[in-house]
Amino acid sequence: MFWTDTHAHIYVEDFDTDRADMLARAQQAGVEKIYMPNIDSTSIDRMLELEDKAAGTCVAMIGLHPCSVKKDFEKELYIVESWLAKRPFVAIGEMGTDLYWDKTFWEQQKEAFSIQANWAKQYGVPIVIHSRESLDETIDMVEALQDGKLSGVFHCFTGTAEQATRITKLGFYLGLGGVATFKKGGLDDVIPEMDMSKIVLETDSPYLAPVPHRGKRNEPAYIPLVAAKVAQVKNIPLEELQSVTTKNAATLFKAHES
Repeated sequence: MFWTDTHAHIYVEDFDTDRADMLARAQQAGVEKIYMPNIDSTSIDRMLELEDKAAGTCVAMIGLHPCSVKKDFEKELYIVESWLAKRPFVAIGEMGTDLYWDKTFWEQQKEAFSIQANWAKQYGVPIVIHSRESLDETIDMVEALQDGKLSGVFHCFTGTAEQATRITKLGFYLGLGGVATFKKGGLDDVIPEMDMSKIVLETDSPYLAPVPHRGKRNEPAYIPLVAAKVAQVKNIPLEELQSVTTKNAATLFKAHES
């Protein structure tokens, strides 16, 4: 058995000085598969280069992050669309909505969301959703778009048990990361209510490092720290969580790996 990190931006500059060592630490920690969400046109080359160098371990997605949705978002989406036509990707992401940093382009975010969700249906791949300070609005959009052809994961889930149920009823997964280990993360009462068959693990590296590394750079080797907390709160053996979450990640992505 091994661990899967379903969401890690390990191609970013934060890892330029020790990327090989970071991947070695992940391997030593039992993390054998790392899924990489795209950000925008500026991150594609770095992401694909890493996928090529670490083939079999690092797997790329393609998409437009909501914080990169600006006035020229159509140009960015054209680049995503052109890449979808060039080669297979396991998912469309990271996409979604964000009302935390800037509400200026909310309408454009919603339009970009619908466009990318429809591409996911067209290509038969899942969507990887960012929904910071916009979870209810994003669930509403998925409910409106769900016709049985849409699948995916709400990455970095930090919502309520009720929101978790709405998401899993849509057939979507819940991505749990470092926030699950935070004392005031709010998930201790929510995780026990979650459907085990819909949980996947992630780091969101280099962000949101779990305790005891909170505030420092995150990396895939910390997946077991997240897992230990989730297993504790779920009151299940760590080995069971490993088996289930690895299988869930494979179900979410693996059918689409080329």
